[in-house]
Amino acid sequence: MNEQHLALLDGSTTSLALTEEALSRAADPNGEGSRVFTKLYTNEARAAAQASDILRSAGLVRSAIDGLTVSIKDLFDVAGEVTMAGSLARTGEPAAAEDAVVVKRLRAAGAVIVGRTNMTEFAYSGLGLNPHYDVPRNPWDRTTGRIPGGSSSGAAVSVTDGMAVAGIGSDTGGSVRIPAALCGLVGFKPTAERVPLTGALPLSFSLDSIGAIAPSVACCAVLDAIMASDEEPLPQPADIGKLRLAVPTTLALEGMDRDVASAFEAALSTLSAAGAQIDEIAVPEFVGLAAINSKGGFTAAEAWTWHRDLISRAGDRYDPRVGSRILRGKDISAADYLDLLAARRTWRAGVEARIEGYDALVLPTVPVVAPAIAELAASDEVYYAANGLILRNPTLINFLDGAALSVPCHALGEAPVGLMIAGPAGSDRRVLAIGMAVEALLSPKQV
Repeated sequence: MNEQHLALLDGSTTSLALTEEALSRAADPNGEGSRVFTKLYTNEARAAAQASDILRSAGLVRSAIDGLTVSIKDLFDVAGEVTMAGSLARTGEPAAAEDAVVVKRLRAAGAVIVGRTNMTEFAYSGLGLNPHYDVPRNPWDRTTGRIPGGSSSGAAVSVTDGMAVAGIGSDTGGSVRIPAALCGLVGFKPTAERVPLTGALPLSFSLDSIGAIAPSVACCAVLDAIMASDEEPLPQPADIGKLRLAVPTTLALEGMDRDVASAFEAALSTLSAAGAQIDEIAVPEFVGLAAINSKGGFTAAEAWTWHRDLISRAGDRYDPRVGSRILRGKDISAADYLDLLAARRTWRAGVEARIEGYDALVLPTVPVVAPAIAELAASDEVYYAANGLILRNPTLINFLDGAALSVPCHALGEAPVGLMIAGPAGSDRRVLAIGMAVEALLSPKQV
């Protein structure tokens, strides 16, 4: 799966040694660990690593991730702990009775869970700012101090900074793909029903999905298979020369900054030169999504449903930028919600008809490189404008209930840029196979 996996296979290292290194990085006072993790599982991780080493010495290897370090977003239940979801509002709430399904499956596969990662409070933003636990700094340009992307902010930085081989996050409107794109990693958002949501604190029941952030598409594919309990052979790289790819010219290319535009055009040129057929297509439905979601959409309606009791008791402990967005759902009526369901069905059918016959859509994951934390923290106007722009493209695929992958496409030494490869619901394995082929051509870059 990666160099650490190969080192475990050839016996040149142990799970305990890898775990100690990850924990050391997480505890380094000069590093990002205090902003990346809301809780470290130091003793538990060491015990899990030792167990993995003992089993491996006896010839028992549970999966490709056995003995490798993994971080989990702070919205997954762990038995005996209160799931805080990057907030203080749940202080004193009942502890989880059991692990989330994905946590159970990761443990059964031998993953060493090193800790819970920081996130936008209750996953309600694509930027990664959190006033309660601070903001992990993007590995690119730490002098300026740039956002990691959200809401799975700590998940991405745990990987870039060697505190975990992979981070598990949730994606409601881009919360896996955005931090992956802005931090120079791979992030995979599966079709929503592929990975069970049981034990994951919800943002939107209709849009939530669970995926991995990792250094490579292969890593994401392995983790996806484990979390989905998919026993089929892993996808293999697609034949680039046989691919027919669509670039949506409607909305998705608007607002690109110079770095993103340059990296995106270079990526398309590389794919075309390798034999892929790339067509530009109009998808007018994309423009219509803003009107469909004008009252807050599924996110506001369904977040309000879950939060209404907690926010009445502990609303003063919410991040105001999160609480105000949840409160929008209070004014969405049952008729509004039913209209939203109907509009989504029509919208999905329209988009699916336009992309039929194509192997995947390709578009920038995020149209801009990571902005500075200070600029966003200082101004609500700047914050909300950046949030809307950064969420825009990933949100299109969540509303489609599609599968999507963000793959780095920037040149070495330049600001991280993600290329999104997306398809309709159920196209997960095809998207991963295409991603493997695209990744090999674009040569994933170190930040």
